[in-house]
Amino acid sequence: MKAQTSKQAAEKKLHRPPAKQGAEATAPAKLKRQGQPSFDDLQARITVRAYELYAERGYRTGCALEDWVDAEREILSREFPV
Repeated sequence: MKAQTSKQAAEKKLHRPPAKQGAEATAPAKLKRQGQPSFDDLQARITVRAYELYAERGYRTGCALEDWVDAEREILSREFPV
């Protein structure tokens, strides 16, 4: 068997499979067209709401997780009702 040259090895490393076609390739585009919020948008809204809850509850220390979970529940239930 013949040994590969360094050029052939380099070409093999550079070869990448073609991008996925069909539904998998267009899923993110479809979500944006349907008005679905991005992850960054959701995280920003949850952050703001968690701070609002923190303020409404009198700036209690030690309850950050509770504030976050409550905010997350509110925002996600508005965005993705069941």
